[in-house]
Amino acid sequence: MKPLILPLVLLSSAMVWGQLQTPPQEPATGTPLPQAAPGQPQVKVNYLNVCTPSEEEQKEIQAALTRIPKEPKFALDFEISRGKSTMSEQANILQAMPAPSEESGSPTSDWVRIRHEFGALSAFANAQYSFTTDDKAAIENLVFRLREVKDLVQISLSDTITTSKSPKEIVSTDTPVDRIRLERFGKSSVVLARCPAGDQSKYDYLFDAASTILATYRGAMGVRTTIPLDMARLGGTPAKKATPAKKAAAAPARK
Repeated sequence: MKPLILPLVLLSSAMVWGQLQTPPQEPATGTPLPQAAPGQPQVKVNYLNVCTPSEEEQKEIQAALTRIPKEPKFALDFEISRGKSTMSEQANILQAMPAPSEESGSPTSDWVRIRHEFGALSAFANAQYSFTTDDKAAIENLVFRLREVKDLVQISLSDTITTSKSPKEIVSTDTPVDRIRLERFGKSSVVLARCPAGDQSKYDYLFDAASTILATYRGAMGVRTTIPLDMARLGGTPAKKATPAKKAAAAPARK
């Protein structure tokens, strides 16, 4: 039996080497996978079907929305922050644009965030509402983060308002949710978004449930009072430093 050991070892080594050298197979759709450069890892791209999620994804969204407390019971801990942001230099590099500067009039956005902690017995750690606006639109975003990350990490409900109305006018109305996103642990996200093309009436029950949740938390987090006040404190863009006035020419001396 001993003489057979060496041939078996060589055979298994050859099989492993052959598996390592096997080129990547094509996916089920028939589209060939991109070939990575020698020594570089393969890049995997996941496409999210945000307009028409599958029945399984619909059930997952519905189950996640059901987990959110319908009557918020917050702890005493909370935080309110505000700020002004410009387009990052990295984003401009990706868009092949020059880095923004105040002199060039780069686009800016004003934002206010309100975060409340849930009680220790809640499955959720906190809820964070953010209001962001620029010269084109305003975005509301409400994020629920789970206390123990297992299958689900966080739930995000958002809406986009294209209007010239003031922040006070915007938050005075319960704008319906137009995007629902589930961040899952170790898996790709599940997203449902309003799409102009196509009939999405069968998803209305999900959008309605998400909109009811957002409306409830707007009231519980004092959005209608806090957002207008803090946005007003941000004010407009900083005024440029005034140029000192030139001194008047001295009057000629009298003779």
